[in-house]
Amino acid sequence: MARIRVGLVGCGFVSELHMYAFRRVYGVDVEVAAVAARGDHVVAFAGRHAIPRVYRSFAELIADRELDVIDICTPPNLHAGMIVASMQAGKHVICEKPFAGYFGREGDQQPIGKHVPKALMYERVLEEMDAMRAAIERTGKLFMYAEDWIYAPAVTKTAEIIKATRDKILFMKGEESHSGSHAAHAAQWAMTGGGSLIRMGCHPLSAVLYLKQVEAKARGETIRVASVTGDVGNVTASLKPEERTYIKATPVDVEDWGTLTATFSDGTKATVFSGDMIMGGVRNLVETYTTGGSLFANITPNTHLMSYQTSEEKLANVYITEKVDRKTGWQYVCLEEEWTRGYLQEIQDFMECAATGRQPLSDLALAYETIKVNYAGYWAAEEGRRVVL
Repeated sequence: MARIRVGLVGCGFVSELHMYAFRRVYGVDVEVAAVAARGDHVVAFAGRHAIPRVYRSFAELIADRELDVIDICTPPNLHAGMIVASMQAGKHVICEKPFAGYFGREGDQQPIGKHVPKALMYERVLEEMDAMRAAIERTGKLFMYAEDWIYAPAVTKTAEIIKATRDKILFMKGEESHSGSHAAHAAQWAMTGGGSLIRMGCHPLSAVLYLKQVEAKARGETIRVASVTGDVGNVTASLKPEERTYIKATPVDVEDWGTLTATFSDGTKATVFSGDMIMGGVRNLVETYTTGGSLFANITPNTHLMSYQTSEEKLANVYITEKVDRKTGWQYVCLEEEWTRGYLQEIQDFMECAATGRQPLSDLALAYETIKVNYAGYWAAEEGRRVVL
């Protein structure tokens, strides 16, 4: 049995999801052998997950010769440099979304989300991604894009049906929304590379881009994104403090509402929406309308278990689903959330790839195209026009 040793960068929320998945890999002997983070909480994280080596710097982690894979679970503004440095150190890389973004350059007027033209951001992001892609390909190592939606069972079954029917996808509609991020960096363009549209909307965007390529391959066609339109806003800006009891969006220079529509080269369409003002838990949805039918991938919420309860106190230690503000009343309980949202399948695929050398389902091409289309959406929204790619 192949043995793969993983080094984890970061120990926040998504790192916990990845650790849950690493422990459930089968057919490959996987050990998360090291973790690196700057804060003292990394020691507790390592102890909780029985990780033998703790580093306080990224440089120390990638210098560890025993590691085969580096799993990057850091804020987005750190991704690009860490990806290239890890791969140049001879490691395969898993990286959380987004692949890249515009986080500011010397001389930019602050805050950058309000002052740097989105057309310039688009141009510079493409330059950076082209340089990253070239650097990645020179290493000969695997880049694995941690886009869990591609592995979510509802999406993989949608893909299976599209392959079997070879029907033409006419329109797709995707959404990820919730009541706002608690992370301070989510409010700043310089940390996240955008607002709700890239922080959340990147998931359904990757899903619709992936499904369109599944269709193209099944039908023997070549399909690309031909143009993008978009619109963004800050719909919570006018709220009074007492109106923010449940809505957590506090953007500085990013959007809390965003939508983009991609028009493909075959004339078909896909629309993606994301918002930080949606109550009732996380909405992770993809609707696909074809010449032969309709497919609704309700990742969350879904109706595996619906609950009506009256006591918050009795449910204090019961997990319902992410981002719900209460547990009483009618609830859509998410069962096996890491499986439902694709984290287990994602890490299983990545570990098999690291062991065999094959390319992952969620790869560099998908990571690149997602960012390209996302930033085209920002550009289109700012200038109020269609951006042709």
